Amino acid sequence: MAARRSLGRSFGWLWASYAVSAYGSALGFGALPLIAVLVLDASPAQVSALSAVGPAVGALIALPLGPWVEFRRKRPVMIGMDLARFAVMMTIPVAYAFGRLSFVQLLVVSAVVAAAKIAFGAASGAYLKALVRPDDLLVANARFESTTWSSIAVGPPLGGAAIGLFGPVTTVVADALSYLLSALGVTAIRGWEEPPRRTDRSRVRAGELLDGWRHLLAHPGLRALYLNQLLVSGLIMATEPLLAVLLLRQLGFPPWQYGLAFAAPCLGGLIGSRLARRVVARYGQHRILRTVGTLRAVWLIGLAFVQPGVAGLATVIAVELAIIISMSLYNPVLATYRLEHTPRDRIARTLSAWSISSSAAIAVLSALGGLLAAVTSPRTAITVAGLLILASPLLLPRRLDSAPVPDRELAAAGVRQPAAGGSPEAG
Repeated sequence: MAARRSLGRSFGWLWASYAVSAYGSALGFGALPLIAVLVLDASPAQVSALSAVGPAVGALIALPLGPWVEFRRKRPVMIGMDLARFAVMMTIPVAYAFGRLSFVQLLVVSAVVAAAKIAFGAASGAYLKALVRPDDLLVANARFESTTWSSIAVGPPLGGAAIGLFGPVTTVVADALSYLLSALGVTAIRGWEEPPRRTDRSRVRAGELLDGWRHLLAHPGLRALYLNQLLVSGLIMATEPLLAVLLLRQLGFPPWQYGLAFAAPCLGGLIGSRLARRVVARYGQHRILRTVGTLRAVWLIGLAFVQPGVAGLATVIAVELAIIISMSLYNPVLATYRLEHTPRDRIARTLSAWSISSSAAIAVLSALGGLLAAVTSPRTAITVAGLLILASPLLLPRRLDSAPVPDRELAAAGVRQPAAGGSPEAG
């Protein structure tokens, strides 16, 4: 059984660190917009800006962090990013206690947290590849995926209850403490990590800022999967605020039903992630990426037909369940392929480029969806998103290398290696 397979004590600490921060973030889901409304009496335009501008600025800040992370030991970077998020998040309850909380502070916190998240993800991805054996990468990624969905299933409802009982900054404190606990967990990982061989560590070359995108666009399989993922994730995320307006304002769903419609299907993430290793072993990586990558695109259009009442609630739960099962099966397979086909001295920059692009795609498509909904209606905008996503399987690769490509073959295929190469990060 994949779920019982031991990946070692070091991976156990890394997984525990990820789990505690994931559950903390789930508890604090939507906390900053909520504080902006309840404490600062922010306008709808300000709340929208907080949700879009903060992560966008964070992505810009993260742009030079990819090369910076690449040529440093990954564990100290992960610890540093966790501590940075703990420190900046704790400024909110402190400012709230002294009556000095401001909207600008929320924007700054949102941007710093977004940038640190991208840098942490880049470092942890590179560290994971060195920490576990190649044939265990899918198992490890599936465990991270199952943790993500289980935290989303239980975190927001508990966070909402905590805010109602203890006040608006309660979940922010919980989220901040989760980063501190995550840093302690990463610190507990034992073993020597080989430093990258680059000698000029104080300066990031301008050309290195784009090396992650160069690798993604030069590798045929990754290029197709990358473009497909940008479209699919952007369109799915763009429908979330539209669906909130449709369900709560136009169809009259009570808040508890709205929360149930999104929390209950997240349990499907446990199903898909647990199936990942077995179905890949039986059908192969390429077939799963193409088949499940296609399946995850066919369900979204169902949200355009939601009606009031119990039938409408059941429709939302069924559609979201199908999407989440497909995504939770697809995501660890995609993450494993991405690590397998990226040189170790390019992982941090590649993962940073992927995350930055995803944030940009979600922001752009969400803005376009909002404009379309304002001109027409939320249901029409959801319908358009559901139709557009049906074309996304055309971007999936028709053929896919099943074996990892050695670094020397990547270089021979035209993927430019950095002038001063890195070395594998040993856990």
